[in-house]
Amino acid sequence: MVLHFVFPVFFGKNVRRIGITGKYHVEELPKDILALVGAGLTKINIHGEIEEGLAKSWETKDGGKTWDFFLKENKFWQDKTRVTSKNINYEFEGVTIDRPNDYTISFKLQTRFSAFPSVVSHPVFKKGLLGTGSWKVEKLKLSGSFVEEVVLRNNDNSKRRFKFFPTEERTKLAFKLGEVDEVVDLIDPKPLNSWNTVEVTPTINKNRFLAIFFNTQDETLSDKSLRQALSYTIDKSKFESERAIGPISPLSWTFNPQVKAYDYDPEKAKSLFKGQPTIKLVTSPLLLDIAEIIAKDWDNVGIKTQVLVSSILPEEYQAFLAIYDIPPDPDQYSTWHSTQGASNISHYKNPRIDKLLEDGRIELDTEVRKKIYFDFQRFLLEDAPAAFLVNPVSYTVTRK
Repeated sequence: MVLHFVFPVFFGKNVRRIGITGKYHVEELPKDILALVGAGLTKINIHGEIEEGLAKSWETKDGGKTWDFFLKENKFWQDKTRVTSKNINYEFEGVTIDRPNDYTISFKLQTRFSAFPSVVSHPVFKKGLLGTGSWKVEKLKLSGSFVEEVVLRNNDNSKRRFKFFPTEERTKLAFKLGEVDEVVDLIDPKPLNSWNTVEVTPTINKNRFLAIFFNTQDETLSDKSLRQALSYTIDKSKFESERAIGPISPLSWTFNPQVKAYDYDPEKAKSLFKGQPTIKLVTSPLLLDIAEIIAKDWDNVGIKTQVLVSSILPEEYQAFLAIYDIPPDPDQYSTWHSTQGASNISHYKNPRIDKLLEDGRIELDTEVRKKIYFDFQRFLLEDAPAAFLVNPVSYTVTRK
């Protein structure tokens, strides 16, 4: 994405000009934006449960390897043509798609996967980004392969103009220059929150967590007792948000509240390690202030801490402070299973966790699946490959 500096333009009262931080390909735009334009075969409610979308029902007859979706017959694309299986254009690597009739679409997977109905909640479009929603894509501007700007128009002729910027600082600069009148999902609202001309709205995002991922293959942090000590040593009440006690959203139907919470207990922490270990804590510039607070807590119990700043996850690290977007389905195979590469941030290996993750993604019975993920959370927290801190606050800043 390239940076552009433009003069403020008058767009009228029915246009919202919104700044967003991030680099996105067209098919990877924030789901909140895509959902204005289109819909998926299914949709996911706030509890992570699957509901009807363009499909009225679905089934699997072979334990989750083949999924048949039956379309609603009263759905139309924005060009007034009817939604049929022939114009549902999902593509998944290793998945064969059949369309036996106009209102049935079948996906044949290479292996069983119970979470597949959540995958097809992603909005689907016809060529030209034609969806089924009330908002239409009026303009799409790319910089290379990344979206620079997208303009949506509603049936009442109101518009939303989304502009994308590579960093929060650049997004805030766009607000200062009058390029946008609203910025969303800010981690750090300073200095905009001190302006008298703006309204700042904080939101606790329970589908994210702030955590320190420990490199469990590191010589020092391979010690589970030390990882637990590091978790106990952090005073989570210093962070202005709600506690996160594990990797699953507290809104999820599989959330287990009965796990080791690692409430602040420096004395217990001191009993769990010997000597004076040294930890290098890496984080992004946006989270530097939080990392410094954590470093002081660790220093106070005799764990010498050095804070390093990096805009990306370095190849070698001991501890990494980051914000993680929780997937809507409880399947977190890619994050915690020992066979996964870069997505397994903690380089975590635990046969019991591997088995639970394997079982959870093939189990179709929701009650059995719930028990599997309850156990997953309980055993994962006991092993402490990460220190879960809070569900972070993000900020929307709007010009008055």
